[in-house]
This record gives sequence, structure tokens and C-alpha cells, in this order.
Amino acid sequence: MSLAQRWLRTPIGVLRVTASDRGVTNIDRVAMKSNRVARQSSQRGTSAAQRQADRAVRELREYFAGKRTRFTVPVQLEGTPFQERAWATMRKIPYGRTMSYAEQATAMRAPRAVRAVGSANGANPVPIIVPCHRVVASNGGLGGYALGLAMKRWLLAHESRA
Repeated sequence: MSLAQRWLRTPIGVLRVTASDRGVTNIDRVAMKSNRVARQSSQRGTSAAQRQADRAVRELREYFAGKRTRFTVPVQLEGTPFQERAWATMRKIPYGRTMSYAEQATAMRAPRAVRAVGSANGANPVPIIVPCHRVVASNGGLGGYALGLAMKRWLLAHESRA
């Protein structure tokens, strides 16, 4: 699989976006100085992978600018069938809204699988686009977030301002 990578400066740090010909495969936060972002703004892949990565970066920029509430860029997710169901359920949570882990498990028709849902969400390779930050604890707490609770708090606050 040929992959293209792009680096994007955001209010929450530098994100690395990786895409294949079929869609975004990974988004992660990286520690990188601004001058390195400029030098490494692009890593080659096929032209189709580059288009997917460029589209994801454009949509993420719009999201952080408050101009996008829904992502349309394709994602290429590979996980267990349970993980893929969890990720599909998260994609249905509207911008600015949240769902508890228990509600997500119930929506997946697996109401006793709350911990498994949390694990599946933590394994989400495409945060923000697959909005695992919108899943919170039943008691109103943030729960967990693979990219850190400060980032989850920021994303939820960003969406509540809309």
C-alpha cells in the first residue's frame, strides 16, 4: 500500500495525516518544530493517496477554523469487526453533541460491552474525523482519549462554540 503523509499545524499541535489511495488511514499528533513542519509538509505516495491526504488536510483546516462540521473525506479503517462497528457508530454522533460509552454500546446492540467500546474507541486510528472525542463517561466526565484529555477537552469546547 502506497501512503502519502501531510503535516498540519493546528491549535492543538501538529497533526500528521496519512492516507492511501482509498482514504485516510491515520491521524496522530507529533512533536515537531514549526520549521520542520514546513520542510516535511509532504511525503510522497501515489497521486491518489496524495489527493486523499490533501483533501483531509483541507477539511481539517476548515474544521479548526469553525467552517466544517462534517467530514466527507473517505477513511480506510482496518480493525476487528467490533472495532469497525464502534467507529461507524461514532461517525453518526453529530457535531457539538456527545454520547456516553454506555449509549454507544447500546447503539451497537452490545449494551454490556461498555469496556470493549472504550477499548475500540481508543484504537481509533483516525481521531477527529472519526470523532471518538465525542464519547464521554456516563457520569459526565471526559473518560479517556488516546491523544490526551487536554486535546479532548479542547475539541469538545471548540464544537460547543459553533
